[in-house]
Amino acid sequence: MMAAMNLNLRAVRRCDLLADDETAYRVAARRLEGGARLIDCGLHVEGGIEAGIALAEICMADLGRVHLVPGSPEIWPGPAITVRTDQPIAACMASQYAGWQIAGDKFFAMGSGPMRAVRGREEIFRDIGHVEKSDRIVGILETGKLPTAAVCEHVAMECQVSAEQLTLLVAPTRSQAGTIQVVARSVETALHKLHTLNFDLKRVVSGFGIAPLPPTSADDLTGIGRSNDAVLYGGRVTLWVRGDDEEIERYGPNVPSSSSRDYGQPFGTVFASYKHDFYRIDPLLFSPAQVTFVNLDSGHSFTYGEPDAEILRQSFA
Repeated sequence: MMAAMNLNLRAVRRCDLLADDETAYRVAARRLEGGARLIDCGLHVEGGIEAGIALAEICMADLGRVHLVPGSPEIWPGPAITVRTDQPIAACMASQYAGWQIAGDKFFAMGSGPMRAVRGREEIFRDIGHVEKSDRIVGILETGKLPTAAVCEHVAMECQVSAEQLTLLVAPTRSQAGTIQVVARSVETALHKLHTLNFDLKRVVSGFGIAPLPPTSADDLTGIGRSNDAVLYGGRVTLWVRGDDEEIERYGPNVPSSSSRDYGQPFGTVFASYKHDFYRIDPLLFSPAQVTFVNLDSGHSFTYGEPDAEILRQSFA
């Protein structure tokens, strides 16, 4: 069934709806020289909650649902972001994961979205097996600067399409929309951690996650810290899986962020200690605070880790 789904065409349909209702979503869509379509969701426009929810769902190729809900006061008094999907590998690993660094022309962005499945050059695709061809492609850029026509041409070329076939959605981490789309990655981070641990992702049937929505930030660096802390210290994920309990019990304790050597300080502090180099941070840190496995075969459930409200207060203050 997964092979029949075109992730990019699913995302394009949502992009068209967003671009057709710019005023309601407070976004701006335009064509660059060369033909690429940009949808600004919070850089030079206001954006907002609805733009953020749409951005997060497009990032999952419209295979997941994102909502703003009341938060848990004992964790953080503000609202929280929930995300759910019945297509966890396609939605989260083949699409949502920010696995493509896009650089050039004094520009840098973390690229995510279903365009990654067309490019298919990341190592993870050798394991999950979901690559595709598409006449139109969609990507999400976490960046504080709009890409130039030359950057868009590069992205299109990497995906072997023309620039006219490319749609890129852009939001800085400090914006409302940018914050929401990052915090909506709670399930994705749990799956990526499992992949890092060599757990068979095909066993994961469904996923649900919730994480507190932090205050927006005056700058992207603070926004990166707060949005990561929301998941690392406040994220709670439930995964419905199949297979034997023994394997869950073997992998489970290593899934929460607390299994990392870098756990215990706000992400901004950790990031600064590594001179703002993501790739020097222990990769085992990037996972939710708490993960619950529900075994559909045995009927048993297992929970590992717990949120840390004190670190969230330090980060969000």
